[in-house]
Amino acid sequence: MSTPSPLPACVLACAWYDGDGQRQDLSLEEVGQRIAGQAPGFAWIGLYEPAHEILARLQAALGLHPLAVEDAGKAHQRPKVEAYGDTLFLAAHTAQMDGGRIAYGETHAFLGRRFLLTVRHGASLSYAPVRARLEREPELLRPGPAMALYGVLDFIVDNYAPIVDAHRDTLHALERDIFSDTYRREIVVRLYDLKRELTNMRVSVSPLQDVLAQLVRSQAAQGQLVPEDVRLYLRDVHDHVVRINDAIDSLRDMLGTALSVNLSMVTLAQGETVKRLGAWAALLAAPTLVTSWYGMNFAHMPELAPRWAYPALAAGVGLVCVVLYRLFKRARWL
Repeated sequence: MSTPSPLPACVLACAWYDGDGQRQDLSLEEVGQRIAGQAPGFAWIGLYEPAHEILARLQAALGLHPLAVEDAGKAHQRPKVEAYGDTLFLAAHTAQMDGGRIAYGETHAFLGRRFLLTVRHGASLSYAPVRARLEREPELLRPGPAMALYGVLDFIVDNYAPIVDAHRDTLHALERDIFSDTYRREIVVRLYDLKRELTNMRVSVSPLQDVLAQLVRSQAAQGQLVPEDVRLYLRDVHDHVVRINDAIDSLRDMLGTALSVNLSMVTLAQGETVKRLGAWAALLAAPTLVTSWYGMNFAHMPELAPRWAYPALAAGVGLVCVVLYRLFKRARWL
């Protein structure tokens, strides 16, 4: 058996899986011949940000629709699944943590009766672990390329879960600071950043529910591409993505509530401070009002002549201050 010619750098894997799920590496030139042959099996090609020439070669070899190939050559596609004759084109968003932030990428997949072509863009983890997992259990590959597509979609959805868990842990770590009486700008900024990241993630996760639902309910020509036994696996992935989407919605609600609670706590704390300042200002205003009378230049002022006038005045001012203090204390202003 001849050794396949070296693959271009953007072609990460190109293999043929026979009827028993056993792998044989191919060159791009051999793909079309194998698919046109009568031997049972399918081709699985993986690309990462491919050049236009590579996509054009595979378009000719696999009979892909030019509109779908044009979409696969560009990123910024919404999650979707579309039928082009006897081929399904699927787009999904991928996500992974990168330096504390969520980095997004895209995976475009072409599913035919005898091939699966995956095209990755941006922040997208390699699907080599998916291949390794399926190759360890080759009987899983007997249903054909739809099972390989299941492995890819399951891998994408599974990578959402650690991101959601990390954001949940971050929210729990911030709870003590959220209920603090002191205002800390960095807490509000962090809460806002978390909510924004989860909102962006929901834009990627939520449409994937419809994509998987269409694959599970596929009929006619699509039903031939996605056998009934593979739909059971896809239904499980659909359940996972629904659960993750619900978790994202719950976290977004909790973050929104946390922002409101934090701002309310800060407002209440500021109100308490204003009340204390007002109470102390009132305590200072009473003796200031009384003593200010004696700073006026009048010849006849009350209680200037008696010897006990000054102590009586000081006692009276002290009594007024004590009464005000008790009143403010009872009203919990102090």
